[in-house]
Amino acid sequence: MSTKVSEEEFAALEARARARKLTLSEWVRAELLEAHDGAADEVLLGEVLALRTILINLLFSLGSGKPVTPEAMQELIARADGDKSRRAMERLTALRATVPEPETEPETAAETNPEEG
Repeated sequence: MSTKVSEEEFAALEARARARKLTLSEWVRAELLEAHDGAADEVLLGEVLALRTILINLLFSLGSGKPVTPEAMQELIARADGDKSRRAMERLTALRATVPEPETEPETAAETNPEEG
């Protein structure tokens, strides 16, 4: 596996590896293996969307002069919590549909050797 980086990027990567007392290869391997599967993104986005729903509805009620009762607040929280996972999945699925899939084929020697053309 290989990648191209600028000299500045290479130096920054080496510095991160040194900070963890690893070689660059060891550090890159560890980072790749620790890459998340997106579950944390879904949870975080779900919480943000739930907070957004609560805040918008609360501000709308207050701006309209409606009193916000404890019962209304509990209902609003329950509704926001009930929708958050579904809404987060919908948003992440839509986002992923717009991002092109990376190439999964490994490079062959002929593709990486400029002398063989």
